[in-house]
Amino acid sequence: MTPSAKPPVWFWIVGVLMLLWNGVGVMAYVGEAMMPAEALQAMPEGQRTLILGRPAWATAAYAVAVFGGVAGCLLLLIRRRSAIPVLALSLLGVIVQMGHAFLLADAFRLVGPAGAVLPTVVVVGALFLLWFARHARAKGWLR
Repeated sequence: MTPSAKPPVWFWIVGVLMLLWNGVGVMAYVGEAMMPAEALQAMPEGQRTLILGRPAWATAAYAVAVFGGVAGCLLLLIRRRSAIPVLALSLLGVIVQMGHAFLLADAFRLVGPAGAVLPTVVVVGALFLLWFARHARAKGWLR
């Protein structure tokens, strides 16, 4: 395929949906960063413990994950190959963030097994997005 190959409609649908998904992640990050003390105190104890105990490097990984996801999706939608390394960096941010939560902070104990559902979806979504960008490059949809 040539780099000017026209992507199918589903490429645009997936790209926009993943941009929206990552946009929700950015809103969650900003909402958590700007959360008033009263709202934090109203959270269940396990969730509050995870947030308050998160080191700066894990918070930075969270930021890289969500902002990198948005940037990578925007690069995909303007059909740039640079989406791939940006989405790889976003995936790395996800892995570091979730690694801290589940391996170091013992999130399973703090929030229970149901608390693993969203993080699992986040990891799968980041993996899918990197695969999708690489697939788009292989099809010649990215320049």
